Amino acid sequence: MKLALKMLIAFTVVLALAFGVCGSVLITAGAGNALNQSQEAAAASHRLVRYMLSAVSGPSQLGQSSQPSQSGQPSQSGQQERQSGDYDELIAAITRLDAQGGQNWLSLRLSDETGVIFVSRSPEMWGEEPLPGAGEGQIAMLTRKDSTGAYLLQIADQFRFASRSLYLESLHDLSSVYEGRQYQQSIYRRLFIAAIVLGAALSWLLSYWMTSPLRKLSAATRKIASGDLSSRASQGGRDEIGMLATEFNDMAGRLEDNINEMKDTMRRQEEFMGALAHELKTPMTSIIGYADLLRGYSLSDGDRRDAANYIFMEGRRLEVLSLRLLELIVTKRRDFVLVPTGISRIVGDAARLLKPVLESRGIDLQSDCDHGVCLLEPDLFMSLLLNLIDNARKAISGNGDGTGEIKIRSVTGDGMCKIYVTDNGSGIPEDELNKIKDAFYRVDKSRSRAQGGVGLGLRLCDEIAELHGGEITFESELGKGTTVTVTLKSD
Repeated sequence: MKLALKMLIAFTVVLALAFGVCGSVLITAGAGNALNQSQEAAAASHRLVRYMLSAVSGPSQLGQSSQPSQSGQPSQSGQQERQSGDYDELIAAITRLDAQGGQNWLSLRLSDETGVIFVSRSPEMWGEEPLPGAGEGQIAMLTRKDSTGAYLLQIADQFRFASRSLYLESLHDLSSVYEGRQYQQSIYRRLFIAAIVLGAALSWLLSYWMTSPLRKLSAATRKIASGDLSSRASQGGRDEIGMLATEFNDMAGRLEDNINEMKDTMRRQEEFMGALAHELKTPMTSIIGYADLLRGYSLSDGDRRDAANYIFMEGRRLEVLSLRLLELIVTKRRDFVLVPTGISRIVGDAARLLKPVLESRGIDLQSDCDHGVCLLEPDLFMSLLLNLIDNARKAISGNGDGTGEIKIRSVTGDGMCKIYVTDNGSGIPEDELNKIKDAFYRVDKSRSRAQGGVGLGLRLCDEIAELHGGEITFESELGKGTTVTVTLKSD
């Protein structure tokens, strides 16, 4: 879900909650206030009637009295229990009050312990018993809904007349209050829907405007990912999004600089390799010239020795250099076929190949290999082994005391094969160990240059080990020597 849509939903929900809660509270409070006012007005009308009836005075005689009918005349239900003159004055008074102030109530009812004395209008709206809870000076109220759906407020209290307790009740219509509340709710629902629709539209415009810098930043990111490193995000504003765009542009600038630097480094390395290959022509011309001199001219022993030494040294240097350059390119392949090969045999071949050269420099080569078998590409592994032995020779040649020693040992077991090449040469500084496998890196540049090295050997060895699913590790101590461990799979 996009951020703009999330913001739209969040704004709409907040608006709906705020508008809904506030509107409901206002409508409820307004309707409650109107209801309270109507109840107070009804109670005031009721108190007025009761006050007027309480003010009626005249002789009270116990006996039979007439009861009004539904038309306002005394009914006949209590004639046997009351004397005819007991309530005449009271009934006449309540009849006049009902005629004068009938618009303030729906109906009045007067009763005593024996039954109903008077009902002004609509007796069917009344219950059979007086409203409970009424007392002298204490009003009881009840709001109810009748069968027609009208809301009625029934009010009752008690007063004394001629030493008797009488109950005065009045009915008031509150339907207008409830209808007003329903009308307000209907209008509110329409306003609520309109406000939500309008608020959602405004929220969408607002969220679209607020997320516009993020969309531009995303577009710039996609361009950079596709290779356009010069693409930048537009910077607008000083808020958090503007700061993010500024920091993104700074990061993109640094990334572009780093990548350009890497490209420049790669270009210079490729130029170096091309220049080195080009430079092979000059020494080859000298070698051919010296060889032709030896073949066609009579030279003194000293000149002959110098020419042969030059040819040998240059040829050896060019051979090692060209092979390493070629193998560094070839080992980029990863589809070589690995075959089971005896370690002792391939180590023996390397020892026989290098032993004369090592002996001529006073270096003793020893091997102690078991008869284990590893999965190897023989030619590449021979190149790896020759490189490691040659690096050991270079480290020992710096001693200059003729006591150099190189030991090759192999151990096979637990599905692994480990080959150890140990020398007693000058060693490698600890801070150089993590760099020696980088292409063109040389620990001692002056010595490597003098011995024909360009820093390709160990990089080549590392790629060959990775091709075999293994690795090369180094342990070295200055002045004591170095041990190189090659770990390969044995099956």
